[in-house]
Amino acid sequence: MNPLLKLGLELGPLVVFFLANTQLGIFTATIAFMAATAVSLAISYAINRSIPTMPLVTAVFVMVFGGLTIWLQDETFIKIKPTLVNSLFAVILTFGLLTGRLFLKMVLDSAFAITDEGWIKMTRAWIAFFIFLAILNEIVWRSVPTDTWVTFKVFGVMPLTLLFSFSLVPIIMKHAIEEEDDGETAEDDET
Repeated sequence: MNPLLKLGLELGPLVVFFLANTQLGIFTATIAFMAATAVSLAISYAINRSIPTMPLVTAVFVMVFGGLTIWLQDETFIKIKPTLVNSLFAVILTFGLLTGRLFLKMVLDSAFAITDEGWIKMTRAWIAFFIFLAILNEIVWRSVPTDTWVTFKVFGVMPLTLLFSFSLVPIIMKHAIEEEDDGETAEDDET
């Protein structure tokens, strides 16, 4: 998928959430967020004939906690969704490490050709980052007004995630697997 389209599909629902919140309030914004998330997944499926795991898990949380927010008229549910999603990702990655499965490698293997040692380092870094985001979300939603939290969610978390992702480039470069002329990787020859 085109990287700009992919970014648009990931950011689109958040932008819709932000814009709807500024004009119509958190409850209408939550409905708009849920609808935009469903549209984003449908477009992704129409293009790829599959839905990536992380956006799918996030969408399930958006629907469940968005639904609870609307049904119970309590904005707390949509505010804790990022905490729970980030915590879940940290737990899944930790479980993978403890059981010898590199889930991050399974998800991103087509994007990066790096050694298992590199995947382990990247997994540990993402675990720490997901925990950081969960704690940060809890601090922010509990200490600022709803409109400020929405702004933070849209314009704070994404730049932090991009900066964090760029900080992993040295790990990717250090542990890159170079492809040989016949299309095999150096790691393939060792096995």
